[in-house]
Amino acid sequence: MSLIEKNSIINPNEVVIQAKNLGVSFVSGYRKDDYKSLIFNRLRNKKVEKHTKIWPLKKLNFKAYKGEVLGIIGSNGSGKTTLCKLISGILHPDEGKLLVDGKVSALFSLGMGFNKELTGRENVYLNGMMLGIEKKRISEFIDEIHEFSGIGRFLDQPMKYYSSGMRARLGFSVAAYLEPEILILDEALNTGDKEFSMKAAVKIKELVNKAKMVIIVTHSLGFAERNCDRLMWLDKGVIREIGHPKEVIEKYRATVPERKPRKQPKLDISKTEAVIKDQTVVKAKNVGVSFQMKKETFWALKNVSFEIKEGEVIGIIGHNGAGKSTMCRLLTKILTPEEGDLQLNGETTALLGYGTGFNSQLTGKDNIFLNGMLLGIPKQRVERDYEKIVQFSELGKVIDKPVKQYSSGMRARLGFSIAATLKPDIFIIDEALSTGDMEFQNKASEKIQEMIESAKAVIIVSHSMGFVEKVCTRAIWLNKGQVLFDGDPKEAVEQYKKYIEKK
Repeated sequence: MSLIEKNSIINPNEVVIQAKNLGVSFVSGYRKDDYKSLIFNRLRNKKVEKHTKIWPLKKLNFKAYKGEVLGIIGSNGSGKTTLCKLISGILHPDEGKLLVDGKVSALFSLGMGFNKELTGRENVYLNGMMLGIEKKRISEFIDEIHEFSGIGRFLDQPMKYYSSGMRARLGFSVAAYLEPEILILDEALNTGDKEFSMKAAVKIKELVNKAKMVIIVTHSLGFAERNCDRLMWLDKGVIREIGHPKEVIEKYRATVPERKPRKQPKLDISKTEAVIKDQTVVKAKNVGVSFQMKKETFWALKNVSFEIKEGEVIGIIGHNGAGKSTMCRLLTKILTPEEGDLQLNGETTALLGYGTGFNSQLTGKDNIFLNGMLLGIPKQRVERDYEKIVQFSELGKVIDKPVKQYSSGMRARLGFSIAATLKPDIFIIDEALSTGDMEFQNKASEKIQEMIESAKAVIIVSHSMGFVEKVCTRAIWLNKGQVLFDGDPKEAVEQYKKYIEKK
């Protein structure tokens, strides 16, 4: 299908971005100006590795046109973020040419530039000016940004009270309403709920009518197929395919290895009810958690009651700011309830954000031991399971490299592999697959199913409704800090979707 047939707004005669034999390289090992790495290596009496030139991107040739939404897909570490950094001018090519006709605004991680001590409103101005927008223009759009973000009264509260999803909403709203010429969204909707994703998709279509083009990096193939005019598939730093989304996705899916079928049946409601035991692992009765904000008290959770039995896999769903992450922090004892009672029968281990506990100056290997000990695992046990962790993460070739060289997806792989291999009592995963590629999602799904045999319970917070339906034995739908539904995952997802459509 031609560009004009796909979207009549696209002008194939007006090239916005053109790459000719584009390549970028870096030298492995410490750099002269990287004093932290040098000190760490000296303190550990570690030999400095030989300098090796690595090419994250090599000989890329493509054109991007005015009026199009160009999607970029590929497995973790394929070079997607590196390409975005080249286009936005953060990196410069080591070979070839890159022509960019327009001012680029890039969001590599929504809300990461926010200051948690400032209010949302103050951060809108801060981020807008960082994007090169004049204060007067930000003032013209502040009300629209507020309304679109859907964060309500939180706009004038410090961002330390925001969930990751609320930061994502506000970050996207700032970038979208200040009308950039070229907008790059690298994993833009990772933490976005279904309602926000739908709003963002409509907004992106509006943007290309005013801006020159939009580039979206995503692991959500469904979102890419619905909302992109073309897709570029990157694989190990080269372009495998570029063209119609459906055709590119079909070829990409064909390269994802099929998981070998397990001897026991796949996890679903009818086949796993028998292994759910009578012993209660978690019991919450009228639990409430509040935060004291400016001039008011906000209840993140209110009158929440539920029980989790041994052997259950519980999915927690709901829009951004519904109370999901607060629930996870309660279950891991980071927070304590102000009202009601919460009983836990077992030690909990949580991944509230993959790789956030990593020390970027240390290697992947060092971080395995560091994170293992942070999770309360004895060093001897980490040593015993080290090879399993590396094998599952598929990061053997880079495990001795500093984590600062890892992509967000590679950190996700390693974080999940550490926690899943070390088999906790109660395993809590907050946005487990937000940065995982398709192959990693398949492996993680299978691994979570395996964990039921050793863990007392698995609790998963996710915006992926398909994943919740496939993996969970039960789902709890939270809305404004209260339980709206607790039961069959398919029914929970169906009711949640109806609520979103109606809203």
